[in-house]
Amino acid sequence: MANSSNVTLVGGRRPGPSAVVSTSWRGRGELALAAVAALFTLAQLALVRPGMGLGWDETVYVSQISAHAPPAFFSAPRARGVSLLVAPITSWSSSTPLLRVYLALLSGLGLYLALRVWRGLFPARVLALAGALFASLWVTVFYGPQAMPNYWVAIGALICVGCFLRVRADRYGRADRYAPADRYDRAALGGVGAGAALMAWMRPTDAIWTALPLLALLACVRGRRRPALLTALAVGLVAGAGEWVVEAYVSYGGLGQRLSDASHIQGGLGWNIAVGDQLRSLGGRALCRPCTGAMPDVAVMAWWFVLPLLAALGLAVAVRARRTAATLVPLACATTAAVPYLFLIGYAAPRFLLPAYALLAIPVADALVHLVIVPRRVWRPVAAALVTLVLAGHLAVQYEVLEKAVDRTTAAHRGWARTAGELHRLGVRPPCLLTGSEAIPIAFYTGCSSAQTSGHNANATRAGILRTATRIPVAALAPANGSPPAYARDWPSHRYGAVRIHVAPAAGEGGRG
Repeated sequence: MANSSNVTLVGGRRPGPSAVVSTSWRGRGELALAAVAALFTLAQLALVRPGMGLGWDETVYVSQISAHAPPAFFSAPRARGVSLLVAPITSWSSSTPLLRVYLALLSGLGLYLALRVWRGLFPARVLALAGALFASLWVTVFYGPQAMPNYWVAIGALICVGCFLRVRADRYGRADRYAPADRYDRAALGGVGAGAALMAWMRPTDAIWTALPLLALLACVRGRRRPALLTALAVGLVAGAGEWVVEAYVSYGGLGQRLSDASHIQGGLGWNIAVGDQLRSLGGRALCRPCTGAMPDVAVMAWWFVLPLLAALGLAVAVRARRTAATLVPLACATTAAVPYLFLIGYAAPRFLLPAYALLAIPVADALVHLVIVPRRVWRPVAAALVTLVLAGHLAVQYEVLEKAVDRTTAAHRGWARTAGELHRLGVRPPCLLTGSEAIPIAFYTGCSSAQTSGHNANATRAGILRTATRIPVAALAPANGSPPAYARDWPSHRYGAVRIHVAPAAGEGGRG
């Protein structure tokens, strides 16, 4: 794409008025990116209903700073970034629709800012298409308005990698040849640190995996940019992960112990090919653990196999255009971001790969634009029509999966809310305590604390729960055909749908002992 501003990576200057580049970006480019971000926000509000309710992991993050329920047990792999992100709403309101709207608006703004970082590295049309490709995936729309970390790791990755490339773009450290060196160098360096901090704030281990190629590339950077980039990247990672590391020593027995506990909770990290698990999750499964059952329809999985082929084509296009770094670096970061979730864990969730999808979207968009503009003039309308047709089919499949995922998730969350209503009817009201099956999310809906004596979320003892039952209402939950904890087998039992509720006698009598 000889007419793009990507030639800045070649290193030479060409004469020309700065107003041309400036007008292009302030006009069509900025408008296109803003339109993509706005449509993404509207899609979330329209398709992922604000009243969907909170999921299991969301209740854990939200409860840490919540006006509605006590904090749930915070297991070793989790980081506090999401809890702080939603605190402006959750600290004073228990409204889930309000939280969804806030997150949808924030995620749209985040996408716009992350794409804008790449200006001068790729043409505006490529960036707008990249944003549209990433924002139209069902998993992106589904998790954009949710209190979950993976989307924000993706946004941090886009910002960090894009700013990194801007700093090393030419010998002056400028991605835009007409911009003052001090302004752009300083802003891009800040962006490297901010993007790294956002990733680490949300998921420290994901941040390290994503940043590995950047750390390796620093060996190839010369002059004053190397220490500046290294400092910005290191400061960002430390600033984002600092609280997580301190908390490891305060609450988890040290950093090594927290990492070990996190590995255990995730099934033991090690060589484990999870590619098939990720494919199964593409059908709309929020968590595939254990990941059994049939593969989704071929139409649902096809884009996943086309993605690396288009990314390879994007790299070939970049090599021919002499701007290899701008494409190779995000491809490398996308690869390392995906490695632990494709080869090191024994289960899958589609949200795990959001950072990889975000980084791959730019070279893939570049490849698609190339497919449209390279054919001779007479064939360009045909190529454009074919690409448009394929993308329309892809979009239709994505939103069919999204609709089913939203319906299934909404039904599950409403089931938790109905169980909470039944608990209230039985006298289990705040302050109260729940234990047993699905106690964490149902406790949040009920306004109770939650406790477990075993498993990944163990945070109490049998004796402690029994003592608590003499002071406040306590209930143990079990599947309708299952058994409650041994200490609750003699408690009065009430069946409600697929759940059996065992209420401690003190609570059942309405007393507080």
